[in-house]
Amino acid sequence: MSIERARAHLARFGADARVREFDTSSATVELAAAAVGTEPARIAKTLSFMVGETPTLILFAGDARVNNQAFKATFHTKPKMLSADQVEGLVGHAPGGVCPFGANEGVDVFLDESLRRFETVWPAAGSSNSAIELTLDELERFSGSKGWVDVSKGWREAE
Repeated sequence: MSIERARAHLARFGADARVREFDTSSATVELAAAAVGTEPARIAKTLSFMVGETPTLILFAGDARVNNQAFKATFHTKPKMLSADQVEGLVGHAPGGVCPFGANEGVDVFLDESLRRFETVWPAAGSSNSAIELTLDELERFSGSKGWVDVSKGWREAE
């Protein structure tokens, strides 16, 4: 099960006991926000893309959307999201529980600037009914992120 992979990964940082499992689904931003009792923007949603030959995860704030132009400028390709059928095989987690913790080898991870507004955020933890609250420093370390990118829109007041 991918939640076990995520827990094992988080255990390397002493954070596995912080994973919360819910009796209800947390597979969407709205459901996750209700399950943890926070605003939807603080849910760190993980979107899966293919960048060249590399499966790539980008964690966005729950209220952010992909900015196609910024994505193309950053990654030198149009954003191509993985299909639901591709996600589990390429990333190692099923849709609804996709996270960077315990992902398959060779998956790149980036964090979007939309998350920087918050002290803590809630990414999934490998299943469609789990999450973990992390500081941004923890998220960066635990995810093995290759860095921060600004490839989102819709969350800034001027947008």
